[in-house]
Amino acid sequence: MSTLIGIDQGTSGTRVVAFGDGDLMLADEYLEVPAAHPHPGWVEKDADQVVTSVSEGLASVVGQLDGAAVDAIGLDNEGETVVAWDAETLRPLAPAVVWSCRRSQGIVDRLRAAGAEPQVRALAGTPLDPYFSSTKIRWLLENDEAVAGAAEAGRVRFGTFDAYLCARIGDGARTDPSTAARTQLQRIDRPGQWDEELCAIFGVDPAWLPPIGPSVGELGRLAGLRLGALLVDQTAALAGHGCLAPGAAKATYGTGVFVLANAGESPPADPAGLLPTVAWQEQSVAYALDGGVFSAGSAMGWLRELGLIADPGESAALAASVDDSGGVRFLPALTGVAAPWWMPQARAVWAGMTAHTTRAHLVRAVLEAIAWRVGDIVDAMGKAGAAPSLLRVDGGMTANRWLMQRQADVLGIPVRVSAQAEATALGAARAAAAGAGLAAFADLVELAETGETIEPSAGSAAWRDSGQVEWRRWLEAAGTLPA
Repeated sequence: MSTLIGIDQGTSGTRVVAFGDGDLMLADEYLEVPAAHPHPGWVEKDADQVVTSVSEGLASVVGQLDGAAVDAIGLDNEGETVVAWDAETLRPLAPAVVWSCRRSQGIVDRLRAAGAEPQVRALAGTPLDPYFSSTKIRWLLENDEAVAGAAEAGRVRFGTFDAYLCARIGDGARTDPSTAARTQLQRIDRPGQWDEELCAIFGVDPAWLPPIGPSVGELGRLAGLRLGALLVDQTAALAGHGCLAPGAAKATYGTGVFVLANAGESPPADPAGLLPTVAWQEQSVAYALDGGVFSAGSAMGWLRELGLIADPGESAALAASVDDSGGVRFLPALTGVAAPWWMPQARAVWAGMTAHTTRAHLVRAVLEAIAWRVGDIVDAMGKAGAAPSLLRVDGGMTANRWLMQRQADVLGIPVRVSAQAEATALGAARAAAAGAGLAAFADLVELAETGETIEPSAGSAAWRDSGQVEWRRWLEAAGTLPA
């Protein structure tokens, strides 16, 4: 029996899972890594804690295997989050700036005012936004004395968490094209190398960045184990769902909801407000369309902090306890609005409350808003020529079957909930098997037919049509869409 390990290094913590034949889960470990919010819009965390979570998580899972040999491991990471470290000591120079952090908005505004956005869109395929690594790096250089000093001394290094983990507990810093695509420093049509023109726009020296290698293959060792795959988390989930054919789509419900559709072997020409990105590079490059709802699981955590729910699992029963939201609307923009409108300055809004409003109405409004925002992204995929006929889903919030039924009703297509709760870690592990020569990457497509399928409710079509009109009016009123 082969034993594979997938490491899912995510926003809230690290999940390490060992899989046997037939994707049987043999062992798992989850270690939380809390984020800090020192100022409004700021999100950061301790890079040392992330390294510890991966090292200890791996040690725990290997220990649970009772001496069984590990054939290969795959690592996925949270993407745009930036670590700055000292090349000599390998110690972090500042807290890691998390993907959802908005502190570099001033740099975005400055570059936009200078007319840089058309060039960035043409080269990277992405809009100017604090979401990407590029302006986070620039912010650290301009605002952190330790980072600036290390840059002046020629010792500074920047990278996403895959690169930093490989530097600390592997054979040396490295990344792959799927994660490099999240930095805004790699051309969308030239994956596998840092682009000098993009680096110049953001004032980043390519020498500060890790080498880019393939997503799948013999990638050295991590914590002494054979490393077969490096992927950004959302494309690992795309692989975990077996979405290898163009048009196949998945949504992962975590801190945010990230919807990806396989776009084939060429960058999407008209992404309709979505992000054209690299899915992975194996023998050839595969592309994807990506759209994110930045506030989903984080919105549930926020409701808990407000005392409206005791636990996220309570939200389904509360939503089902009322016939509708009682006229209450919510804009899930705790960290801005992303695809397809890209309004980082947007803020969360509740509206329509009366003396009749209860916490059940408020909670239902939040869940419905998440479903409608996912609908906005799937609608944009249709405009880009990649309308899915089925949405494969995974992540913690998929346990909320009320939300999953509402999602199917909003989309008007079936929603298939993954039979494997850890689809992201599974994608990393299966990709590692291909990288180590233990399986064919094409075998991942077999996963596409597993899971519970939730069909749209009978009669939901008329509700969906009127509901979408009302949702769009609400977005206009909230300032998200032009009137």
